[in-house]
Amino acid sequence: MVKKIGVIASIIILIALDQLSKLWIVNNVELGSLRPFLKGVFSLTYLQNRGAAFSMLQDQQWFFALITIIVVGLAIYYLIKHIDGSWWLLTGLVLVIAGGLGNFCDRLRLGFVVDMVHLDFMDFAIFNVADAYLSVGVVILMIALWREEDGSHR
Repeated sequence: MVKKIGVIASIIILIALDQLSKLWIVNNVELGSLRPFLKGVFSLTYLQNRGAAFSMLQDQQWFFALITIIVVGLAIYYLIKHIDGSWWLLTGLVLVIAGGLGNFCDRLRLGFVVDMVHLDFMDFAIFNVADAYLSVGVVILMIALWREEDGSHR
């Protein structure tokens, strides 16, 4: 029971951090402008992403809603079934769920996703905190599955 409460609290906290970061950007950075944050590493910007990763499939909100419901639903189901799984598995699932729900909140509330992080040292898509959760979560899930397959699931 304590583990379940910790997992739920982690998801809620991560979603709140994502939404607060987006709220700050919307209120403090002009749409389309670039504000240096950590020189040479990243700048802050404010973009309204009406598509998916790399702004693909613009204005297909119904499609993204459906995909999010399916992916997050499967992740929640898997989390419930494997609540006693390894730290790697639980962490990966929590990050994927929080990232998916963070961007889903934007789509429902605003009709677009707020993107804000511009990497200064490379040409890369502008992203947000929820996107980072999703990316890191998927990598951690791959590690968890590899460790389980390898038999080193501690």
